[in-house]
Amino acid sequence: MVTRGVSGLISHPALPQCESLGNFLSRLCVFPGCSVENSKPSVYENNPLGYVLTTIHVEPGFTVMIDPTSHDASFFIIQGSELQLNRSVDYETDTVLLVYLICQDSAGQSDSLEIIVTILNVNDNSPEFEQTNLTAVVPEDTKVNATVVAREDLSASDADLDTIYYELTTVVPGTDGYFAIKGVNNPEIYLQKALDYEKIKWTILVLCARDRPVGSSDTTNTANATINIFIEQTDTRPPWFLPCTFINTDNSICISSPYTGRVNISEISMEPLILEPGPIYAIDPDYTLNEKIVYSIVSGDADEVFAVDADTGNLTMNKAATSTDSYLLQVMATQVNNIQKYSIAIVEIKVINKSDYAPYFESKSYNGIVSAGLAPRSFVFQAGDPSSPLMITAADDDFPDKVNPNIEYYIKNSTDFIATRDGFILTNVMLQSPGTVTIEAVGKDTLSLQEASTVIVVEVLLATAVTSSNKTHTARDMAILGGTLAALLLIALVFLGVLIYKQYGKPVKYLIRKKFSKEFSGSYRNKSYEQGEHPNVGTKQHEMSENSNVRSMARVLEQPAPSLPSSNAVEIDSLPKASVASTTIFDREQKEKEVEEETEHEKEVKSILKTDRHVADDGYKAVWFKTDVDPDAGERVEVIEDNAADGDDDSDQDLQKNEEEEEEDYGKDNHHRGLRGSFASESSSLPAAEVRVKMSRTDAVTEDANDI
Repeated sequence: MVTRGVSGLISHPALPQCESLGNFLSRLCVFPGCSVENSKPSVYENNPLGYVLTTIHVEPGFTVMIDPTSHDASFFIIQGSELQLNRSVDYETDTVLLVYLICQDSAGQSDSLEIIVTILNVNDNSPEFEQTNLTAVVPEDTKVNATVVAREDLSASDADLDTIYYELTTVVPGTDGYFAIKGVNNPEIYLQKALDYEKIKWTILVLCARDRPVGSSDTTNTANATINIFIEQTDTRPPWFLPCTFINTDNSICISSPYTGRVNISEISMEPLILEPGPIYAIDPDYTLNEKIVYSIVSGDADEVFAVDADTGNLTMNKAATSTDSYLLQVMATQVNNIQKYSIAIVEIKVINKSDYAPYFESKSYNGIVSAGLAPRSFVFQAGDPSSPLMITAADDDFPDKVNPNIEYYIKNSTDFIATRDGFILTNVMLQSPGTVTIEAVGKDTLSLQEASTVIVVEVLLATAVTSSNKTHTARDMAILGGTLAALLLIALVFLGVLIYKQYGKPVKYLIRKKFSKEFSGSYRNKSYEQGEHPNVGTKQHEMSENSNVRSMARVLEQPAPSLPSSNAVEIDSLPKASVASTTIFDREQKEKEVEEETEHEKEVKSILKTDRHVADDGYKAVWFKTDVDPDAGERVEVIEDNAADGDDDSDQDLQKNEEEEEEDYGKDNHHRGLRGSFASESSSLPAAEVRVKMSRTDAVTEDANDI
């Protein structure tokens, strides 16, 4: 009787040579009549049909067959002496196959051989996603690093039980960088960069699962899952006033221009005001939400002259404006659902005098000519007068002379020509070919916004048809001509200034120095002598009070000493009649001695006006007054009659005349050095006075003159 052990080996009393279970696993077990080379073969899954597992050895008189009761008998077949697989095995289904072989002799006795087949895994399965196509809606205001798609929804499985590696790519251009996965083995998708609905509204992501790392040389199986991401717009922006201009490339900030309007003074408009560039209007830039917006005036209307419709934004008037001052209103647009979402617009309302008449062109059409090939900004000339630039003018009956300074001109239907503010027509481009161009010109009152239009017919001529004289009338040539004339005028003025300086420079210098010497007399003159330099009524009365006994003055000139040069001789000028007594002014002009004069300013100064006579002091000159003249003294005395009693005003005029004559004489001969004096008598009945001037040496006169 044959019994089967736990190990599947056959134990039989007649088979003492059969090895134990442990040795059987590593060696060929030989049974009488039947044996196999390998009782535990291995095979890779997905094997081809007829794969040989082992070889069976059968002794003569014995037969071998597969035990049909074996669990996996259907996988095996015996072909000759080979045990083969008649089916392809799958590691994911069976990892081990067990089959028994029955060995039977001719007497009918049998025994069993156990064959254990190990199935080896082959990477023959790709990773699998539970969902290969997912859709996610992401709000625009989602925080960065927030999870967008959970890991559980994206993890892939692999029947080969391999480790899965993930890789995320973006399909839609321009949407890279917004989304990423947490790790190479963690497919959770999170937001990597802040969203902006204006920049990205949707994108498609592809998640790739691999059973081998990227770059592996082994066979790699992959699987893909598609994730559709839709961005949901949220309320992130305040209202925008229209029209507005984007100031950045991503169109996320739009700045509106100020609104402007006009109203007539002392007049109430019953209709909504017409504004430029359009009516007050704001939108919610989060246009998919399109939150409701309301309007209000927040400042600039202290008198409540204006009102704004909360729903439409139309600006109306509550009462008339009484001043020509402009109004600068601030209008606020606010979202109803969130008052913190608001914008402010500036509305300037100008108050003007009412315009009863619109501007108009007295001429229905104008004709002009211009040469082809001229540079831009060249003048268009009058057709009948090629030397005169074409100029259009709009009249306005609101003005006495029909000239409205607020009218500006522009060309409406052509970009080849432009109009200046003064109405001149210029080319805007270089005209290439001759022909006739009809353009429409508009004159617009910038205050009342009233317009007038006219037609201009411009004939474009060949370049040779325009004379050279006409070519000089271009704006550029006129600018060059103006600059040249200005340069020539500047050169002429400089040359004229040089001539004037050479002709009148010295007299002007003298007058300026003389004025400064009077203003700053302390540095150059004897202060005690200044009172007599330009006598007036006050000083004259003061001298008369000090010399109450002196009633007349005489001029006595003592002959100069023989040692004095002729250039220093005292000249006696003829005295005019009825002249006021005047002292002699010594003014010596020497540029090389100006510094010495300032240092000698502190020098002691002696008065030359004396009532007693000094004889012994050599080198000292003085004018002294004597109440009684001794005719026997041998002195030459000249008595001057005094007409002061008749009129002091005439004496003052004569004094001023004498001073002017002295200045004129000095200017003619500034090298003349001498002493000048003039004395006028106050009354013919007054006693004579003697005046003696004594000069003993030239240096003494020079020194005293400098002191004075």
